[in-house]
Amino acid sequence: MRIFATSLIASVIVGSAATTTTAAATAAAASPLTTISEQSGFTKTGRLAEVEALCAAFAKKYPQWVKCERFGTTPQGRAMPLLVISQSGALTPERAKQMKLPITLMQGGIHAGEIDGKDAGFWALRELLEGKRMPGVLKNQVWLFVPIFNVDGHERFGKWNRPNQRGPVEMGWRTTAQNFNLNREYVKADAPEMQAMLKLINKWDPLAVIDLHVTNGAQFEHDIGIMVQPTNAGDGELQKAGTQFRDAVVGYLAKNGSLSLPFYPAFIEGDNPASGIREGVPPPRLSHGYFWLKNRFGMLVETHSWKDYPTRVKATRNVIVSVLEEMAKHGKAWRKLAAEADARTAQLAGQAVPLSYKNTTDFKEIEFRGYAYTRTQSEVSGALMTRYDESKPEIWKLKLFDKVAPDLVISAPKAGYIVPPQHVERVTRWLNLHGVRYSALKEPVSASDMETFRAIKATPSPRPVENRQRMTLDGEWKPEQRAIPAGSLFIPINQPAARMAMSLLEPRAPDSLAAWGEFNIAFDKREYMEPYVAEVVAREMMAKDAALAATFAKRVAEDAEFAKSAAARLEFFHQRHASWDDQYNLYPVFRVGTAPR
Repeated sequence: MRIFATSLIASVIVGSAATTTTAAATAAAASPLTTISEQSGFTKTGRLAEVEALCAAFAKKYPQWVKCERFGTTPQGRAMPLLVISQSGALTPERAKQMKLPITLMQGGIHAGEIDGKDAGFWALRELLEGKRMPGVLKNQVWLFVPIFNVDGHERFGKWNRPNQRGPVEMGWRTTAQNFNLNREYVKADAPEMQAMLKLINKWDPLAVIDLHVTNGAQFEHDIGIMVQPTNAGDGELQKAGTQFRDAVVGYLAKNGSLSLPFYPAFIEGDNPASGIREGVPPPRLSHGYFWLKNRFGMLVETHSWKDYPTRVKATRNVIVSVLEEMAKHGKAWRKLAAEADARTAQLAGQAVPLSYKNTTDFKEIEFRGYAYTRTQSEVSGALMTRYDESKPEIWKLKLFDKVAPDLVISAPKAGYIVPPQHVERVTRWLNLHGVRYSALKEPVSASDMETFRAIKATPSPRPVENRQRMTLDGEWKPEQRAIPAGSLFIPINQPAARMAMSLLEPRAPDSLAAWGEFNIAFDKREYMEPYVAEVVAREMMAKDAALAATFAKRVAEDAEFAKSAAARLEFFHQRHASWDDQYNLYPVFRVGTAPR
């Protein structure tokens, strides 16, 4: 059996020698518009300067079909390149909308060490424009290609930046210069790079966003996984189309030499194949968990880190070609489906809307192409470790848990949400980035059917997550009248972005503003009553209110935790006193049943 590090190094060296010949490298070098990767026989990858040069070169050679743009600037001042590609003549969002063309956005290098998508994208682009693969496939669509999303991370170049991956020789870094993981940023969007990406998405409104990655994980024969949403979340008609989209790409890969999978091949218990695989609906902080909220397709592509770089780049190239072929065939029909889904979403008022999902206990047994392995205690770490023998392929019988059911289900407000003036600035940032429509109230208004959410328990995360102190809130919406002053925001539920609005503004949603700590200060008690004051106040209140005294005595008798906590006993009276802060634990976004006028 081979130990991981030895196997990894050997694979890079042997795999490179096996797949690279002098003749092939020379031919690639002599061809126009080839990458450093292709010229090296897919053992290396280039830097940002190469991407900028190729972007300009494609636009120069094919000016009627390719535009080279910059869609943002990184914190370290680098350009974020974008290629706009179409043989339809629609190289602007306005023209694409006018022609009703489907738009596909593909992003490489969101984790910049996982850079297969960059080299595969340029390879596919050259072949498509030269007519070597699927001639005419770009005539009825627009392809937006971001070769490197995490540009600063890409330029943090080194040989061991991805120790769990076989090639290329050097690659970029997983996180940004500010240490953000961009594939946790789709909702909170603290990273400037993600803000630029969301503005690009709002500008073009792509029908599908394809996120190109490389896995970590155990050793097995499968080389690529394709995950798409909506397939079991969101609009029902789009789920059918999403399943068709995913299965078509998986099938194309299988016909072209891949052992492809329609799920992410990660075991429930780390490195233990016997534990099975769970495939569900990811939260919207992740790319393919985000776009179903906008009634668009999100596809996660994961080549397998244990395959060598030539194998992975070829598989990714095949994904790109297959996606574009499916868009050429079905894109206009899917675009119409998405518009119809937008219209249905704008009618969600008062309906039960799932905002998160969980796996059921149902499973099916599948045959999975693995290797012989043992699980023994390591003399190095002391932990139970799995060791694989790649010389002995075998079929594993695995449990696949791929059935999901709604977890958090919330009734949509009948009219929408109200944000009071003191929170407008922070909330509008999110609404603008995510394409949620709102209006400002010029005059004070009253609402007879308002609901507020008061947390009965607010639990901060024990450690920061992506530079945020996340917050978990327990509580329910209840009727309560409050003033709605001028300058408040009204976010109507009757809009195509209704699910997105609910995901942002429902306090218990997994990636809401509240969950990402945007309102933590609302759950931090700032005024208090000193114990010596509370003692006096408590006695006075009981003397004046026999029912209150009886309620207190009953609580002491029946609740042992309450009885032994001096602070809880005194707060019982403080909460019922005029000095209590009525805004403590009040979530500062309200729901209304009638649109304010």
